[in-house]
Amino acid sequence: MSLVRVHNFSVSLDGFGTGEGQELEAPFGHAGSRLLEWAFETRTFREMGLHGETAGSHGVDEAFASNWAPGIGAEIMGRNKFGPQRGPWTDEEWKGWWGDDPVFHTPVVVLTHHPRPTLEMAGGTTFHFVDADPATALEQARALAGGLDVRIGGGVGTVRQFLRADLIDRMHIVLVPILLGRGERLWDGLEGLEERFTVEATPSPLGVTHLSFTRRPR
Repeated sequence: MSLVRVHNFSVSLDGFGTGEGQELEAPFGHAGSRLLEWAFETRTFREMGLHGETAGSHGVDEAFASNWAPGIGAEIMGRNKFGPQRGPWTDEEWKGWWGDDPVFHTPVVVLTHHPRPTLEMAGGTTFHFVDADPATALEQARALAGGLDVRIGGGVGTVRQFLRADLIDRMHIVLVPILLGRGERLWDGLEGLEERFTVEATPSPLGVTHLSFTRRPR
């Protein structure tokens, strides 16, 4: 069976995956860009067009960042990752943060209590808006993935839901040496999580630590 994976998911030392006060001009709230600065110079992020035009680095951070896309056939994301609106859709013209050609190039299942018609974008990205629990959403994503793996893209609450449901096989968390103090914490309600996974830590010269979680045999 295909694997369920998390990649390049950054958290602060105090466990926050996003800051307080998310809005259109501040997708990560008061955290700003600090959780992602480790990735900005990598070749993978440069090729996505997310930060600058230069070729990018090839070191340890790129080695982890580049695992994001290979073997992925679909992504699952939460409503808050797709956009800043809450509640019923007031503007269905909103097509996400990524422009007309999003970086995913696969089907994307967006979890929302307010489903809307499927949204087809350039480059092979198609957003499917569903109201479903993690297991049902995963079943739908696997049907769209064509036998390839499914990536859980975030945000924080979505990754936490899938961890609680014990549906994640591999997870790459980037521990960033900052303290946010407020926002949304990843680890709440997940006491004993480490017993389900083997965990390896790889330090980066930039000061972040790459944590690789691999699900133990069930």
